[in-house]
Amino acid sequence: MNIRKDDTVVVLSGKDKGKQGKVLVADPKNRKVIVAGVNVATKHQKPRKQGEEGGIIKVEIPIYASKVQVVCPKCGKSTRVGHKLAKVTISGVEKNKSVRVCKKCGAEL
Repeated sequence: MNIRKDDTVVVLSGKDKGKQGKVLVADPKNRKVIVAGVNVATKHQKPRKQGEEGGIIKVEIPIYASKVQVVCPKCGKSTRVGHKLAKVTISGVEKNKSVRVCKKCGAEL
């Protein structure tokens, strides 16, 4: 799954099509993500502890990761994620590391 926590994404389909938001939780096992302000449902909650208030609250529900696309921070366009190898020096030793890049402008994500 190419989407990670704190990525800015745009929704491609569904009732929230076109909305942008930040990924709060990425669940690679179920291939779902929770995006702030997207796919919001109302939940009726009872007070469980003394002093706690119950009522109707709004909760973000997970959506499939295939329905969202990463927004490049440099060019500001929604893009597919590419990968390239970058050389990284760790304690004097050079190693290759896979880095996510924008398919449109080539900037690192």
